[in-house]
Amino acid sequence: MAHKWRDIRGTFPPEVEERIRRSVEEAAIVMRLYQLREARNLTQDNVAKVLEIHQGAVSRMEKRRDMYVSTLRSYIEAMGGQLQIKAIFPEGEVEIDQFEDLPESEPEELATVQS
Repeated sequence: MAHKWRDIRGTFPPEVEERIRRSVEEAAIVMRLYQLREARNLTQDNVAKVLEIHQGAVSRMEKRRDMYVSTLRSYIEAMGGQLQIKAIFPEGEVEIDQFEDLPESEPEELATVQS
């Protein structure tokens, strides 16, 4: 016999309910770059115009598995956000600000190698 999820959830102890709530919350905020852009109702062309690059470059950026912190920061800022980098340990979280003073553009020879 099938049971409704809300009926099953009501039987869990408060600690389990809290763990479920946190898991759902965390899952909701994990997105790929293109999903984040779409959630903000932006097109690749919108982001490209802010970054002063071609739309195709935004498409390639969204597909990369590895990129410079400065590139990711520019992409996030083009959508109106701010990039924060955190180290998460069992004891707590630490924000890493070492990358705040990175130059806005990458050296030309490094940009060529990464593409």
